[in-house]
Amino acid sequence: MTTSLPTYTLTDNKGETCSFPNGRFALFCFVHEECDTCDTSFPLLETAYQSFGRKMDIWAIGQDTEGNHQLIQRHNLTLPVLDDSSLRVSFSYDIDTVPTIILANENGEETRRFIGFGKQDWKDLYDELANITEIPHPEVEWNSYPEIKPGCGSKSVLPGIAERLLAEATGSPIRARRIELPSAVDPYEFIFQQGLTDGLPVIPPTPERVVNMLSGTQRDSQEIVAVVPPNMAPASVEKIAINSVMAGCKPEYLPVVIAALEAVCTDTFNIHGVMATTMGGSPVIVVNGPIRKKIGMNMEINALGQGNRANATIGRALRLVIRNIGGAKPSGTERAALGSPMKYTLSFAEFEEHSPWDPLHVERGFSPEDSVVTVFGLTGGPQIVADERSRTGKALAGSLGLGLEAISHPKARGIGDVLLVVCSEHAETFRKAGWSKEQIRQRIQEVSLRPLRELISNEDSGAGAMSQQYGSSGPSKEQLEELIPKFRDLKNIHMVVAGGPAGKWSAAFSGWSSIPTSQKIEEVP
Repeated sequence: MTTSLPTYTLTDNKGETCSFPNGRFALFCFVHEECDTCDTSFPLLETAYQSFGRKMDIWAIGQDTEGNHQLIQRHNLTLPVLDDSSLRVSFSYDIDTVPTIILANENGEETRRFIGFGKQDWKDLYDELANITEIPHPEVEWNSYPEIKPGCGSKSVLPGIAERLLAEATGSPIRARRIELPSAVDPYEFIFQQGLTDGLPVIPPTPERVVNMLSGTQRDSQEIVAVVPPNMAPASVEKIAINSVMAGCKPEYLPVVIAALEAVCTDTFNIHGVMATTMGGSPVIVVNGPIRKKIGMNMEINALGQGNRANATIGRALRLVIRNIGGAKPSGTERAALGSPMKYTLSFAEFEEHSPWDPLHVERGFSPEDSVVTVFGLTGGPQIVADERSRTGKALAGSLGLGLEAISHPKARGIGDVLLVVCSEHAETFRKAGWSKEQIRQRIQEVSLRPLRELISNEDSGAGAMSQQYGSSGPSKEQLEELIPKFRDLKNIHMVVAGGPAGKWSAAFSGWSSIPTSQKIEEVP
């Protein structure tokens, strides 16, 4: 059974156009100049051309323009060497090894193919060429050739090139506008000039990189994942992939970025408000479930810091999507008075294995086997709460509660959400004490109770409750003694476990008015 081969038109070393098929038998060999096995094959290919080339096409197809010239000089070639420096023909023929020798009939159908060097393969090929052309078999010193010699990797399968070729092929998932830059233009500086960065260099989103990124999801590249404020611009999977490339993500991170975007682009989370508030809000990502280890997220030493690619780039990718697609940019709709390093990135994984409690995603109604991203709209942190001395659950919870009083301001009450990252050593203290999250929340509220008289704005501290809100004469004596907790409700105190094995330093992040939102991650099997 014969197979119809892809058509192609290439230019040879003399500038002449060669097209396949053209009604003649054709023998062509894919080669490149760095391959020793190609060098071994060239004398036989040249002899075949000189013997049979009058009645059929015999070509070498070289994968590099300069390399083709080197091959011609090295072997004194007279056979045409076609230029496939674009590697498109090599890609269309699925060439992963050179030399690859293909014989085709006058209808453009493949009749023979072999890869690398095999003496018997060449003998059989010569016999067939003699039958096709009715030209006598040339003399060959077969004893000077090895029995077999493996080939070399085709340039069309090199990392980055293979993805580029796939992107250029028919059916590419890429639909975004492409910008061709002159060779003299630095792509990194160009991206800066276009305002597409967060102030740090980004990776240029070339077609090959975007296609490779899209391999991290099974979702259609043109599926609209979310409409991103403030511009209410549709974010396709492809556009999310582009920004994920720019952020430095690996393909396996893409499902996390997609889920995080789905979570923030909800009415409950209100990403527009988070980014626009003058308090300097930012989405913070907490990842739970099996995907944490699958993609190598950090949940232990320096979990909230630098040094881990997944932690750093997932959070950055989300922010670049919000910036580049949604249009949230400083001095535009993003109006933070001071801002925060969290606006670059903050994502981490919960150290579930060291937690004495159900992990965050289970607490929020998901299965332990689910991979889930939870986003918080936070305005400050991490604020370290240091306690090396507490040995009981009551003492430690009380200590953490006192530390949390500084959130927003010590006088501030009715605070919304807070994210408390409990370090491993503190988690172990709670484990030994048998304390639940609910007990800790209650203790935090208990120790933070303050009478209104301590919370009223005065000449010593202008912050705090305004006496005028209690009427022209201010609060009554009874009202002044009323005890007010720090947080609006127990459910506003969120806890996860993270951090290294040593150091009794937990940390807190202050919230805004957005509601924490969770989204299941659609993993690639």
